[in-house]
Amino acid sequence: MKKGLLLAITLLLALGMQAQSLVGRVYYNANILSDRVNDVINKSIPEAKAKKIAEMENKKGRKLTDAEKAEVEKNLQEAQAKAYSAIKGIKTAITVEFKSETQAVMKMDMQVDEDALKQAGVNWAKRKALKAAIALAPSTEKAEYVVQGNLVIMDPSDEPDTLRLSDDGKYLMGTFDKKTNYKLTRTK
Repeated sequence: MKKGLLLAITLLLALGMQAQSLVGRVYYNANILSDRVNDVINKSIPEAKAKKIAEMENKKGRKLTDAEKAEVEKNLQEAQAKAYSAIKGIKTAITVEFKSETQAVMKMDMQVDEDALKQAGVNWAKRKALKAAIALAPSTEKAEYVVQGNLVIMDPSDEPDTLRLSDDGKYLMGTFDKKTNYKLTRTK
């Protein structure tokens, strides 16, 4: 009897979790690319340092002095500062709001900070071209969606984009490109 009751409760909970409605929920991330870019920068600096030291040692035919290694470190720190300025220069915020059982609105807000890009060494023409491209991009898009378990499939009949809902419903995760995963946090 206890096993039967426990099984029935478990089934009801499982069905209830799958049948949860997304209507009215809003998921948001202020900058979906920042985590990925930070990871790339943090992983590439040690590799670049080792490569530059090996290259200089090979060219000089000897081990580098502490002063020469300090110069390499200084140059890499300057490059890292420019890279972080570039990160601050472009922000991509995404909001997904579920309006009904089948309709959602996706909003993308891209912002360009010209001063940060200028500090990063991006020339005037590239900064203006980037701003123009962002101005032409649509910022709001309506989409149909289908829920299958913890998967939310946006535009299921056109070019489907599959998002994954966390077990607790607090996060909606997706992929921006093949290497960039992002996580939207539920705000409403």
